[in-house]
Amino acid sequence: MIRQEFATRVSDDIDPRLLEFIEERVNSFIKWDLVRFFHNNPHTADTADSIAGATGRDVSSIIPELDELVHSGILEGALLNNMTVYMLSTDKEIRKLINTFILACDDRQFRTKAIYYVIRGLR
Repeated sequence: MIRQEFATRVSDDIDPRLLEFIEERVNSFIKWDLVRFFHNNPHTADTADSIAGATGRDVSSIIPELDELVHSGILEGALLNNMTVYMLSTDKEIRKLINTFILACDDRQFRTKAIYYVIRGLR
């Protein structure tokens, strides 16, 4: 009961679009790192190996996450010389939502709540 009350209180403070974004699209810390990477490097089009090196993550752990971000519309993937190249979606609404999320993450309270939802979703 206490958990449900806390979840309700936390969700009341978050923009519903951002809450859905966290729960449905950026529902792991790897995805969060990848979204931040592409937000900071919006013109990047690169392979999972290069992205792993740039983000300090193991390539085998990011490939499924990159593919899920493609499936959810955050990223686009294209085959180039038998390798998948990943890039930020060109959709203006997606980019606007990502920007809103990244800017919201500058706020400690929002970030704490977002972390709570990612952890809750991992269970």
